[in-house]
Amino acid sequence: MEKYAPGDIVEVETTKGLAYVQLTHTHPSYPPVVKFLPGSYEHRPDNVTVLAEKPAPMAMVPLTGVLNRLGLKHALAGRSDIPHSERSFPIFRMPIRDKQGEIIYWWFWDGQGLTYSTELMEQQETLPMREVMSSGHFLDQLLAHDK
Repeated sequence: MEKYAPGDIVEVETTKGLAYVQLTHTHPSYPPVVKFLPGSYEHRPDNVTVLAEKPAPMAMVPLTGVLNRLGLKHALAGRSDIPHSERSFPIFRMPIRDKQGEIIYWWFWDGQGLTYSTELMEQQETLPMREVMSSGHFLDQLLAHDK
């Protein structure tokens, strides 16, 4: 069961310092959506909620389970309203491939239904992938996010 709720900003101790994620959305059939907030810090910023105001990468992550599996210390650092532009459930993309592995079209999922397109438009290239992020990939993303 998830320990955190939408709006919660979670502080994670990493080898590069303190990193932050915000749980943004929940779905009854999938893990929560997490937003990777920018930067790593030696000490908690005075106003950690400011970090959540900027656009940042998102992924579906069973957050509490992943943090526990990785053995990372974590704590609730604050709560912040989800920015107005990010309140709708995010759209995720998923490639559909033929037998040779070539992408033949893309599915787009908004938490309720699917749409598709044979072409991936430039603005769709930054949409998160419709997949549950592994613990290793989560850690890589957490450590890679610069200020």
